[in-house]
Amino acid sequence: MLSIIEQQKGEQLKNKHFTKSVFTATLVISFVALVTIIAYAYPTGITGRTHKGPDPGCTCHDPNPSNSVSVIISGPNVMPPGDTATFTVKISGGPLVKAGTNIAAGHGTLDIISGSGLQKMGDELTHVEPKLPLNDTVSFSFQYIAPTVLGYDTLFANGNSVNFDGTNGGDFWNFASDKLVMISVPAGVRNNQNIIKSLKLYQNYPNPFNPSTSIKFDVVKAGEVKISVYDAAGKQVRTLVNGKFQQGTYETSFNGSDLNSGVYFYKITSNGFTETKRMLLIK
Repeated sequence: MLSIIEQQKGEQLKNKHFTKSVFTATLVISFVALVTIIAYAYPTGITGRTHKGPDPGCTCHDPNPSNSVSVIISGPNVMPPGDTATFTVKISGGPLVKAGTNIAAGHGTLDIISGSGLQKMGDELTHVEPKLPLNDTVSFSFQYIAPTVLGYDTLFANGNSVNFDGTNGGDFWNFASDKLVMISVPAGVRNNQNIIKSLKLYQNYPNPFNPSTSIKFDVVKAGEVKISVYDAAGKQVRTLVNGKFQQGTYETSFNGSDLNSGVYFYKITSNGFTETKRMLLIK
């Protein structure tokens, strides 16, 4: 049989192990909580919360977006490949004591503008700290470098409008509408021997095509140009061009990988002039 002293030593050893286990468990729980706070309530902005993902939404403020907050991405609709332009995210509505944002691009490159209140984290942008409004709007400007591949790129953003009371209560956020940017190569103004005399829409090439084809067009004078694609029933399925162009010859592309085989029509509209051509998608 164990002596009383040996029994006391055994109890002390068990108590020591129990205390150590409790301390370890507490430490693990505290670490997990800290990681959660860092992941969802990073004090100087956070990325991965736009429609691009991987975890869309400002979950630390509210699980659902609010229509009381307006978030708009403004900037050029058409850019040459590899070109750089300034875009702006504008946030209004909600409590708007201050506001923050997360900005991402599908394929192009994002960069900060000095004094904009943004920082680059990975390949996305986010606020350095929540920003004060000016005339009931918080604006974050940034640079976007277009990819070198023709076609379309997408800019994504969200914005959170906060009351800045030290808690997440009463704060609201919303997504911006995804901003489509057409990446197109201007072929330049033709020479004097072959000067552009009228708006012209060329036949797409190749035709038939699967799934992509190129469409060239002439612009006779500066103005708004729109090119849309319609199916055989007359339903609009795509807008290829929608922006202001200078005089010159341009080219855009159409990808029908998400459409069924069949006849499609593409129409150009500018300065009261329209022209339509037919193309055939065969898969």
